[in-house]
Amino acid sequence: MLDAINDFLSGKVLIVLIVGLGAYFTIRSRFVQFRHFGHMFGVFKESIRGQSGQLSSFQALMLSLAGRVGAGNIAGVGIAVTLGGPGAVFWMWVTALVGMSSSFFECTLAQVYKRSDGDGLYRGGPAYYIQHGLKLRWMALTFAVLLLVTYGFAFNGLQAFTVTHSLQNAFDIPVLYSGIALAVLLAIVFFGGIQRIAAVSDLLVPVKTLAYIAVTLYVIVTQIELVPGMLTTIVKSAFGLEPAFAGLLGSAIVMGVKRGVFANEAGLGSAPNVAAVAAVRHPASQGVVQAFSVFLDTFVICTCTALLILLSGFYTPGFEGDGITLTQNSLAAVVGDWGRIFVSVALSLFVFTCITYNYYLGENALQFIVGRSRSALIAFRVLVLGLILWGSMQNLGTVFAFADITMTCLAFVNLVALAMLIKTGLRVMRDYDEQRRAGIERPVFDASKFADLDIDHDAWRDAHKINSTAPAHGSLPAQG
Repeated sequence: MLDAINDFLSGKVLIVLIVGLGAYFTIRSRFVQFRHFGHMFGVFKESIRGQSGQLSSFQALMLSLAGRVGAGNIAGVGIAVTLGGPGAVFWMWVTALVGMSSSFFECTLAQVYKRSDGDGLYRGGPAYYIQHGLKLRWMALTFAVLLLVTYGFAFNGLQAFTVTHSLQNAFDIPVLYSGIALAVLLAIVFFGGIQRIAAVSDLLVPVKTLAYIAVTLYVIVTQIELVPGMLTTIVKSAFGLEPAFAGLLGSAIVMGVKRGVFANEAGLGSAPNVAAVAAVRHPASQGVVQAFSVFLDTFVICTCTALLILLSGFYTPGFEGDGITLTQNSLAAVVGDWGRIFVSVALSLFVFTCITYNYYLGENALQFIVGRSRSALIAFRVLVLGLILWGSMQNLGTVFAFADITMTCLAFVNLVALAMLIKTGLRVMRDYDEQRRAGIERPVFDASKFADLDIDHDAWRDAHKINSTAPAHGSLPAQG
């Protein structure tokens, strides 16, 4: 029954919502993701500079990439190619293109409606812009509960199971031992708060991403003469024009969109929770950065995995097996048996950072629901760690099926809210565009121009001083 509900929601409803509303946001914004594409690289470079005591835009990007660049980029792409053929990759690209606009608006609005958490840092996300932008507390609470259940609990158990069993297969490490080690390492990170979570992501995300891209690029380069033909096969298969994959046209579209959404998370309402923590000069600049992360996730990392699989010679139509096995064996077919070990190690890093990301989403939802309750936070951390240890030894397939349903509901609530708040998002975007057209390289958000909105004006009081080379007089103290 769960599978039937999940197939209907994620195979039909989610596709219409993600692609349909993503296209709507793209048109309404005059193709913001294309207009600002070159600008994304400049904003990304600028985001590396932070402000003492606050999280930089770069750290927020690394934190969001910790979740976006995860098992979905390895196992998810493998599943998409297995069930949908090469054409699924094309539809992943299409999903990412329209998803970049959804990500731009959800992360921009998360910045607009962010709140100071009392410790010199910020909290925000869909629950906050639903409550303060739409004045719908019940809808905001619904989103927060769905976020807590989906990411805070269910997905963490599944991720733990994935990494411990991958390590057992690669190194014959008992799942109990790897589960305990994983829980201990995560406890150190969790109890350090958002600053430590961001610091870990800041270190591990670039390492895991660059290492994975380097190895897959090696495979692509060694087979470079086959790449043009394979790209042609991907495009032709997407429209049923490749005879070997003509029967997979419907599956290519469904799997491409479904796995693409789950890989880059654009429109799901998860990334805005971490996008809101950054100290930035203008909300739209964080929207631009997060749109760039969707591009990096899908067009770079997912494409690397897809080409690795399709160029290896291991994949054949009708392949039976899971996505991890397909990726492992594809890499091993080119570089030797160490390829299987590399995929297991890469997956371990991907999963570790994913769990820290999932945990923060749950913590953010918890604080929205119950407020700044220290006892509730400690209980949540203990419960999550217990679930991770338990999940590392148990196959939580039923829990995952349920989490897929709650995540689709999460996306539904968020996308409906985005559609209702699109005028505010466009207004903020136009303010950003007007300043850039006026020659201002680093636009600043003037909250007084948006006095009609329920904004935390204290959060924007010193926006012009962020990333400034001069001392930020009156800035919040560094956290010890």
